Amino acid sequence: MDTASELSRLLGPLRRAVVRATRSAEGLPDLPEAQIELLRALAAEGPLSPRATAQRLGIAPSTVSNLVKTMSAAGLVTREPAPGDLRAVVLAPSITALDLLDRYDRTSSAALAQAIDQLPTDDRETLTASLPVLARLITALEPSRQQP
Repeated sequence: MDTASELSRLLGPLRRAVVRATRSAEGLPDLPEAQIELLRALAAEGPLSPRATAQRLGIAPSTVSNLVKTMSAAGLVTREPAPGDLRAVVLAPSITALDLLDRYDRTSSAALAQAIDQLPTDDRETLTASLPVLARLITALEPSRQQP
């Protein structure tokens, strides 16, 4: 078995299954994954400039601009003057967005816990043991997360 091919094949369906279970269980809005990732970055790292946001997410600044336009209109992202430079702005998640992220996280954790509980004991133990490996895999794939 080619581990990389099999993992690549499974990641998308796994992510979509978790999202479907989360949204249907809690009646959460159907936010595109790109918007959720932008909100996660802003929530984790505090207010960021649009350029820093683009670099953090590995996307084009124009993509961030388009996302922010839509998300600002929906009340999910705020644009504030940058400290020390009133000509520049920083982006921050709104209180509504932080609440949504919290609900997504709680609901997806509950959906995953319920599904994991249905697995045989050996599968649950294997999954638990693989979590540190998956964390290291993320680091290997995202050089910006690697320690200097």
